Amino acid sequence: MYLIHVRLRAPGDKAPSPGLAETIAPYAEEADGLEHVSAHLDAAGDVTLGLFLVAASLAAAEESAARLVDRAVSAHPDLRGYRILTAEAVLLPDPWWGTS
Repeated sequence: MYLIHVRLRAPGDKAPSPGLAETIAPYAEEADGLEHVSAHLDAAGDVTLGLFLVAASLAAAEESAARLVDRAVSAHPDLRGYRILTAEAVLLPDPWWGTS
């Protein structure tokens, strides 16, 4: 299972709806492997969706997340004008990084 972050930018001064995760989830197809989605607003007003996906590889998970969110943005009237900024796994440093 992979956690993929998809960052979205709302058009103009439009505020994302509080139920954004629930808006995205119904657009998942079985091949997407979606297990869970959450949404978080950042200080700049962008939205980060956290999608937990079952996939054969990281690249496949990133592609599925991008397709799923694009499908939702293209079809749902509340998401009209949203732009996908990124769709990728976020690498976190392990405790041993930076040591010799």
